[in-house]
Amino acid sequence: MSGAAASSLPEMLGRLKLTALRDRLDVLLDEAARRELNLPEALGLLCAAEVAHREERRIQMGMSIAKFPYVRTLEGFDFAAQSSLDPKQVRDLAACRWVANGDTLLVQGPPGVGKSHLAVALGREAVQQGYSVLFTSAMALITDLMKAQAEGRLEEKLTRYAKPKLLIIDEFGYLPLEPHAAHLFFALVSRRYERGSNLVTSNRSVSEWGIVLNDQVVATAILDRLLHHSHVLTIRGDSYRLREKRRSGLLKSNAAPAPAGASA
Repeated sequence: MSGAAASSLPEMLGRLKLTALRDRLDVLLDEAARRELNLPEALGLLCAAEVAHREERRIQMGMSIAKFPYVRTLEGFDFAAQSSLDPKQVRDLAACRWVANGDTLLVQGPPGVGKSHLAVALGREAVQQGYSVLFTSAMALITDLMKAQAEGRLEEKLTRYAKPKLLIIDEFGYLPLEPHAAHLFFALVSRRYERGSNLVTSNRSVSEWGIVLNDQVVATAILDRLLHHSHVLTIRGDSYRLREKRRSGLLKSNAAPAPAGASA
C-alpha cells in the first residue's frame, strides 16, 4: 500500500462507517505485526474487532430500549432456594426458541419467589440473541392503554406494544383491573397472537384471571390465545425477603405470609 493510501485509510474507514476499526487501527495493526499475521489473517483480525464493537453496541441499545427496571441474570438466580424449579428447563428457555416461535411463557407463583428476576434475566438473554424486547408492569401497561384510548391514540399504543418480538408483562394479578381494561388487554393480546412472544409473571393461577380482569368471558378469550402456544414455570416456595428476615431474627418462622398485593 502506498504512503498516500495508508494515510487516507482512517478517512476511508470513517466514510465506510467502520468507526471502531478506524479508532483502533494503529493498535490492531501493531498486534497483527507482532503476531506476524499474513494478509488474510490480519484482515480477519480487523473485521473481528469491528464486528465485536457493533455487537456490543447492538446489545447496549437493545437493553436500553427494553427498559428493564434493574439488572438480573440467570447466573444470579438462587435455584437452590427454589427447589420447585428445574434449572435445565430454565436453561432451555434461555436458548429463546420459544421467542423465535412466538410462544408465551407464563411464570407464576407467590410474591417474592423470583418471578421478576427470571423475567428480566430471560429478557436479557433474548436481547443478546438479537430479539427486540420491551418490559412493562401490568398496571403501567393498562394505564398507558387507557390513557391512550381517552386521548384517541389507542391504535398508536397498540402498535407500539405489538412491535417488540418479546413483550414482558410483570406483576399481572396483583391488583384487579377495571372492567373496561380487560377489553384493552384483549385487544393487545389479539394483536400479538402468533406474531410476537409474551412473558407474563403473575401471583394468580390462570383459573383466577377472570377475577383479576372482572370479566370471565374476556379472561377466557385472552387465555385461549396466550396459552395456545405456551410454556409454564410454576415456582413454589417462600419469599426471598421473608427468608432473609427469618434468618436475621426479624420475623418468626411461623409468621403469616405476605399479602397477595405484595411486590414480586
